[in-house]
Amino acid sequence: PCPAVSLRSALVLRGSYEAVLCEIKTLIVSQVSLAEEPDALYQKLTVRVKGHDRSVLDSYEFFVTLAAGELGLKLEKACEPPKHTDKLALLKSVHIFKKHHVQYETRTHQRRIEVSRVTGSSARVYLEYIQRNLPEGVAMEVIKTSAEKIPEHIHTPLWDECRRQR
Repeated sequence: PCPAVSLRSALVLRGSYEAVLCEIKTLIVSQVSLAEEPDALYQKLTVRVKGHDRSVLDSYEFFVTLAAGELGLKLEKACEPPKHTDKLALLKSVHIFKKHHVQYETRTHQRRIEVSRVTGSSARVYLEYIQRNLPEGVAMEVIKTSAEKIPEHIHTPLWDECRRQR
């Protein structure tokens, strides 16, 4: 049994790896509930993270992949899409001295982490945990691809029905 440690205090004690694992497990236990309806299944869970600081994104990507491994989720891939650069050129003076320009540039780095074959309860716990620890200046987008049951009219192929009618 692990002590009840708040998430923030577990992260403040950076050397206490066991405390962070204990907090993940208590989060899972608190989220588990018995329900009569079946749990949702997701074929793929895609987490896109955007920010301007590359080192912060590298660190957060490591954290997210570590959390997925500790929760027993199958990490499909973690990749780095190309960065997006916005350039803006302005004149220093409004009316004269057209030779004097100032150029500004913003770079937006991205990371994409894909987790495959996840249940709905595991996805909720995982997303809540990584959203609580999202650094400042970083935006996150989550795309859930659900696994659906095949409809009745598609179970038998159409060409088999055509052969039977002949």
